[in-house]
Amino acid sequence: MFKTVAETVSYINDLRALITDVRGVDVAIAPPFTSLAAAAEAAAGSAIAVSAQDMHWQRDGAFTGEISAAMIQGTGATHVIIGHSERRTLFGETNESVNKKTHAALTSGLVPIVCIGETLDQRDRDDTMAVLDRQIKEGLDRVTGEQLSGLVLAYEPVWAIGTGRNATPAQAGEAHHHIRQRLKQWFGLDASERCRVLYGGSVKPDNIARLIAEPDVDGALVGGASLDPKSFFAIIQGSGLK
Repeated sequence: MFKTVAETVSYINDLRALITDVRGVDVAIAPPFTSLAAAAEAAAGSAIAVSAQDMHWQRDGAFTGEISAAMIQGTGATHVIIGHSERRTLFGETNESVNKKTHAALTSGLVPIVCIGETLDQRDRDDTMAVLDRQIKEGLDRVTGEQLSGLVLAYEPVWAIGTGRNATPAQAGEAHHHIRQRLKQWFGLDASERCRVLYGGSVKPDNIARLIAEPDVDGALVGGASLDPKSFFAIIQGSGLK
């Protein structure tokens, strides 16, 4: 919940100027719903894609305050984040609702960025891999290998966000390797290799190079460090070291 419409447009203009010569890195920003249309207009003709932060699985109906895939597409956005850790922990998002939203996004042609990850309690109980298995299996239930190929997964260790306990590159790499193996087991080798798996736990300019060096880390889902275009640009540059 950051940036007004005017602030979002200013941000995109600054980012556009910075990434002119960037190659080999896909860049997307996810502003609030109120800024989606202005963001898409400001990003038109650039390498910046625009994503919504959430969506409802129904096309329309009596769901006051919700936004549908068709509404998101109408703004010019092409991606949508689903099941973000804040949606899960603060607003009761479940694996079932993540699954419904994922299918609605895929059906509509939006690219889903599906978030998974364990809490501090789950990490301390050594439940990380079991939690990830449930979130993948239930959240991506009935998703085909072909659909998975165009989908983005984002691993968010919730315990490493704003807690003072940072995940090491090795811990991120271990979780990503497990995720990749499960995708291979359940969706096939080709789909597992084509599905991009991002890391999203306190990513900053000074740790992106070490994180992206892990074999199964394909990119980053950036939070607070993306609010300043120069900081985000430094992360984009670091991502290109893969």
